[in-house]
Amino acid sequence: MVSEQETPSEEDLALVNALQFAPRARWTDLAPVLDAHPTSIAARWERLRAAGIAWVTGHLVGDPKDMSLSFLEVDCDMRRREAISAALTKVPQIVTVEHSASDRSLLLTVATLSFQELSEVVIGRIAALPGVIGYQSAMSTRLHQGGYAWRLSVLNATQRAQMQRLAPPPGPSTHLPPSHLELLPYLAANGRVTAADLARALDRSPATVQRQLTRVIAANVLSFRCEIAQRCSGFPISCQWTARVPAGSHDDAARALATMPQVRLAASTTGMANFIIVMWLRSVADVMDVELALAQRIPGIELLRSTIILSATKRVGWLLNPDTTGIGPAQHPLSVTDFAR
Repeated sequence: MVSEQETPSEEDLALVNALQFAPRARWTDLAPVLDAHPTSIAARWERLRAAGIAWVTGHLVGDPKDMSLSFLEVDCDMRRREAISAALTKVPQIVTVEHSASDRSLLLTVATLSFQELSEVVIGRIAALPGVIGYQSAMSTRLHQGGYAWRLSVLNATQRAQMQRLAPPPGPSTHLPPSHLELLPYLAANGRVTAADLARALDRSPATVQRQLTRVIAANVLSFRCEIAQRCSGFPISCQWTARVPAGSHDDAARALATMPQVRLAASTTGMANFIIVMWLRSVADVMDVELALAQRIPGIELLRSTIILSATKRVGWLLNPDTTGIGPAQHPLSVTDFAR
């Protein structure tokens, strides 16, 4: 939980912002960017991580051709909502669980390896829970933007340019042998874990683990991201819009949204509402300003519904406390064995 003494300083936020560009950057590389000693930076990060204010995780990317990303709205008996939320948080394929302020009690993001798994496993488990009244689902046809691209915007232009040079370019995904896949759970729990730490945990030689770690990172099976507790970000309000965009305008809409720093998610979907947008905002009053901006930047967009998200128990596979601080990783929906093929 975040206490007043643990509220992040501007220096803390600058560190988080830097790691959003390059989550595994060395402290020695960050020192000239942040104008601080590497030892001080390391100590600052450990304090933030221990308090659950910020964390780096490596989550499985998966092959878009083999994955199904879906967004579900679940109606439930409000007297049972907490119990239903707790049960859904334990479902590996449900990567995000959020409580909404609307009649759609819970908002879920689901990642499965097939449509059949979504239908038979995930929806089957949801429908079987006492207190679930109904659900609506929309499958993502294209993910335009995700939380991995969201930035705090604390660094100045020079610092951002320096961090962009430190960010490794993504490479093609490659398959890994089982010995290398054993590193993945440790990288999910701590995306900055060192080869020395892994060597001790796996009882392997440091040189061997260093080679394996280098190959795992280069294989691009993991997406590394630096997250921050939302209440510490300066953007405590989360709002989701479902919208309808003309069929030929989705790419133009995505480009327009890419210029709006508030955007956490933008995806084309199936259904009458064929577009989902999620933003982090400074206040509820910003909702009206955002809707005006969307209407001006995206010709033909029809905003069908806006929903304020009251809280989240799980975000991109990471369990959260009620104050939005991080607890740790839940089981990932995509088994590491799927990346050995």
